[in-house]
Amino acid sequence: MPRRHISVTGAPEAPLRAALTALRTELDVPETFPPEALAEADRAAKTPRLPLPDATDIPFLTIDPPTSTDLDQAMHLSRRPGGGFRVRYAIADVAAFVVPGGTLDTETHRRVTTLYFPDGKTPLHPPVLSEDAASLLPDRTRPAALWTIDLDADGSTASVEVHRALVRSRAKLDYEGVQRQLDTGTAEEPLTLLKEIGEARERLEVERGGISLNVPEQEIVEDEDAHTYSLTYRAPLPAEGWNAQLSLLTGMAAAELMLTYGTGVLRTLPAAPDGAVGRLRRTAQALHIDWPHHVSYAALIRSLDPHIPHHAAFLQECTTLLRGAGYTVFRDGDLPAMTTHAAVAAPYAHCTAPLRRLADRYASELCLAAASEQPPPDWVLAALEVLPQEMTEGGRRAGAVERGSVDIVEAALLKDRVGELFEGCVVDVDDHKPTIGTVQLESPAVVARIEGTGTPLSLGERLRVRLTRAELGVAGVRFAPA
Repeated sequence: MPRRHISVTGAPEAPLRAALTALRTELDVPETFPPEALAEADRAAKTPRLPLPDATDIPFLTIDPPTSTDLDQAMHLSRRPGGGFRVRYAIADVAAFVVPGGTLDTETHRRVTTLYFPDGKTPLHPPVLSEDAASLLPDRTRPAALWTIDLDADGSTASVEVHRALVRSRAKLDYEGVQRQLDTGTAEEPLTLLKEIGEARERLEVERGGISLNVPEQEIVEDEDAHTYSLTYRAPLPAEGWNAQLSLLTGMAAAELMLTYGTGVLRTLPAAPDGAVGRLRRTAQALHIDWPHHVSYAALIRSLDPHIPHHAAFLQECTTLLRGAGYTVFRDGDLPAMTTHAAVAAPYAHCTAPLRRLADRYASELCLAAASEQPPPDWVLAALEVLPQEMTEGGRRAGAVERGSVDIVEAALLKDRVGELFEGCVVDVDDHKPTIGTVQLESPAVVARIEGTGTPLSLGERLRVRLTRAELGVAGVRFAPA
């Protein structure tokens, strides 16, 4: 499920930091790694298990935010003789560093995923691995799971291979720089192919009924002189969407490979429940978004511009249709009843971010076993029984981090405006207590709880609301109808 990305820029004052520290304590977020796990990571960083195949002659590159150092994927794109494309996608080989059953392995099963706070992150693996020895940093030789996916001219998959190999990235690029090169016509291959392949894959996504939500990044900015905060949305760039299509391509290829093999772990999502789209239609009406009845949900999503504030708000609400995603494990040819992910509109697996997500390490191992027609390692099979539950619990904690962080940064934004009136619309209503719901402000870009005074709220209702509370670390922001 796409999560609301939040970052704090500038130098927020001490109360904001203190509230985030309290949130970490409340959610039992680990402050550091056990000494034994750090020692294992240090040893592994010096002596990883390296594969024999050498693919360091391929000029891979990475595309990530400029400050990122935990680089899971590197790519090389080229044209195939006679038409079509070749996508080489290298994924960090975490299994080359983590000893099954060791202290570090146990700690990663406790953490499950990297947690992102506005003021920093709590990593899944020690930085000596995730931001150094296992990361696909430029000009460093690294072990990887190397996918080679051949595409036809329309972007559809023609063949898939995956094996272990040594790789070497030549460049660390960022989204804004890539987008600038593409917009100005100064990009060379493979960057021009990123756009060409990305757009082809987007067209195929439309055909199969898939949906990619370009959810804007919510950003808190502090004016140090005025001691005030502002809240803005940063809309994702097209290059980010094209890059995401390559990750989706690899995840779909991994799912098909494991399904054919008969053993694997999928990321699944059921179709949206009855009434969910109807609720979104009322929200769209409240946000002045034209949604003709003959236009499908997927078509509407693609027509929205995340740079427009009320479009951005609606895109955020659309993530409610993606609730209920989970991990589905199967073995020995006993395939599950549900194998698809509703948003992808195809079988799909998480496999491209093993530095930041536990399940990806296991999916990668299962795909390597399937491609070589060998049994999976025993440590992989042993973990499959508990992996879905671990990932579910990890997802809940990540969700609590997100919700708590949102409460804190929005309270920081509004802490001096209690009693003021704002224009907004109701974007959610409690099914059991219709006087309680969620209001989306027109400005600033805040989504928060609203508690009525006795009159039931109506989904999609536009109304004026009064800020009744904005306390850091105390249930966040609250509004009441004015």
